Amino acid sequence: MKSYLVFLRSSGSWKNIVGKSVAEALGRKYVRMSLGGLHDESEIRGHRKTYIGAMPGRVVQHLKKAGSANPVFVLDEIDKLGRSNHGDPSSALLEVLDPEQNNAFYDNYIETEFDLSKVHYWTHGDHRSQWIRSKRKSKCEETLVAKTIRAHGISKKELSIDKKTIEKIVENYTNESGVRGLDKQLAKVARNRARQVAVEEKYEVKVTIDHLHDILGAGRERTKYDNNDVPGVVTGLAWTSVGVTSCLLNRL
Repeated sequence: MKSYLVFLRSSGSWKNIVGKSVAEALGRKYVRMSLGGLHDESEIRGHRKTYIGAMPGRVVQHLKKAGSANPVFVLDEIDKLGRSNHGDPSSALLEVLDPEQNNAFYDNYIETEFDLSKVHYWTHGDHRSQWIRSKRKSKCEETLVAKTIRAHGISKKELSIDKKTIEKIVENYTNESGVRGLDKQLAKVARNRARQVAVEEKYEVKVTIDHLHDILGAGRERTKYDNNDVPGVVTGLAWTSVGVTSCLLNRL
């Protein structure tokens, strides 16, 4: 089961109604946690047992209260997270939300890894806060390209990838909610260019969509049934004497 992160901008009553409706539709429990004014990292990761009044983090506490490991979890007022000399709770929260890490979230109080990957996350904020932009910056495609170029010992004068090519890599060569798959594909492109530079092979500095087949292979082409937005029509499967095939079904 994958985790989903959805950002909501709505009034207090509507966000609760939407969250509870989604939970009911999915057959899950509903949990809401307010992050407004939270500035202590221990509120997320839990306190170590050596401290007086130590307790688990609020994430684990809410799951215990719900009695479920896979509820619809609304994180309210995410834009009002603070930070202090007690740590940065926003960094700990990224580990909670990242589907590549939250299957082994470590709470300092329970002293063991806890699987948060089955939780269906929703977040709410009044506006895009500075910490969201700064924390997400390291995961942007442009930053990934620059990091990959540096890691493979080449320069920007030797490798350039435009936005359309990156979008093509995401669409046809990755299949995940995070950016690790994209990072691996960009590394393949960088290694190919590093080899060309090393053997003094002629190359074009700018990698385009036309180069991807030779570097990354055929990829995964989308079919005409993907992302179907025609009202009253859904994608389905049909069995015939020669096998199973996908088709469009009219909903009458």
